Amino acid sequence: MHRQTEQIMTLTLEKSPLTEAAYYILLSLYEPMHGYGIMQNVKVLSGERVNLGPGTLYGAINTLLEKGWIVSAGESDSRKKEYQITESGKKAVKYEILRLEELLANGKKITGVQT
Repeated sequence: MHRQTEQIMTLTLEKSPLTEAAYYILLSLYEPMHGYGIMQNVKVLSGERVNLGPGTLYGAINTLLEKGWIVSAGESDSRKKEYQITESGKKAVKYEILRLEELLANGKKITGVQT
């Protein structure tokens, strides 16, 4: 694959909308954390609105690993493995925040809702 094509694919991936679970997992991983810690942190960050079960969490983690948005480090025992966000993952979070701000601004403009 040509380098330019790789860069375009990476940028497109980084600008893809995130699921709520992926968004909160990435936010949690600005500090290295293991799976159980991620589940607890997501619950706290979302005001207990988002409660990730192990299947959802590890499915999302595998997807984020494949995209290169997080890396794993630590013990080979998956219960002790820590994960951390990558620079590419941080860009994905940044683009998601900008996307959400645009959605909010457009919704307020059309509906007249003030916060």
